[in-house]
Amino acid sequence: MTRAAQISRHTRETQIECSLVLDGSGSGSARTGIGFLDHMIETLARHAGLDLELRCTGDLQIDDHHSVEDTAMVLGSAIDTALADRSGIERFGDATVPLDEALARAAIDLSGRPWPEVRLDLRRDALGGVAAENLEHFLNSLAIAGRFALHVDVIRGRNDHHRAEAAFKAVARALRAAIRRTGDSRVPSTKGVL
Repeated sequence: MTRAAQISRHTRETQIECSLVLDGSGSGSARTGIGFLDHMIETLARHAGLDLELRCTGDLQIDDHHSVEDTAMVLGSAIDTALADRSGIERFGDATVPLDEALARAAIDLSGRPWPEVRLDLRRDALGGVAAENLEHFLNSLAIAGRFALHVDVIRGRNDHHRAEAAFKAVARALRAAIRRTGDSRVPSTKGVL
């Protein structure tokens, strides 16, 4: 059975279309009008092994916030939908990823209970058209919409591009581990549901 989802979100602020396959080849394409955000989303898809097509037209004449937040919400909802009842998955995943001088760690629990704890500690105000605070907000919103606990810490690094990219790669690798099929059809919880 293919674990996939198609999600649309149309508001006065953004129009978003997303197609996701969890068990993909890592082929990701994102077009949000924000180059650095596209780079991070495509990095996430590549290293999580997701096939992703995501398009967002947003009110960038105001700023990047609505596009960043709504894109994360749609992607999180797509992950949640594709996981269905979450049976037969590892559930937990963690990764530590270096990128040159930067080092980031991420841990995920696909528990059905959203809880983001994201600490990128970026120094610059913006990276490639994305407010630094909105990169953290993206990961927070992704976890909330995806209904999972997400812990991300950048342990070290001097270059903010490297710090952010290491964090997104760590999230991707942790997600890849957590969504992995186990061959066991049960829901990975003593409660019997997630």
